[in-house]
Amino acid sequence: MIPGEYFLSDKPIIANVGKSITSVSVKNTGDRPIQVGSHTHFFEVNKALEFPREKSYGCHLNIPSGTSVRFEPGDTREIELTEFGGEKIVYGFSGLVNGSLEEKQNEAFKKATEQGFKGLTL
Repeated sequence: MIPGEYFLSDKPIIANVGKSITSVSVKNTGDRPIQVGSHTHFFEVNKALEFPREKSYGCHLNIPSGTSVRFEPGDTREIELTEFGGEKIVYGFSGLVNGSLEEKQNEAFKKATEQGFKGLTL
């Protein structure tokens, strides 16, 4: 046993069971690497990431908590997104939502378009 190690179950723990999963192709059009954490509202990630941004609204990466995905300049990679649980209230990130995902959607899409986020087709 490793100090601090937990044995929660003999069976593997599977996250995000019963939640919808969406796959999107993401390209880093910038000149620097971009790293995105597991619970970042993907709709609000760096403007230089190009992907169908509308599909990512209300979603975060489908990866273990506390981990991240790194997008190197010019690289394209396929990722999985899953919906936020709970009350679906998001604050921070790029400041596009700052409230209820349901109530702020139109406003967030407008802000993202005005601020030059890539991948919007509105």
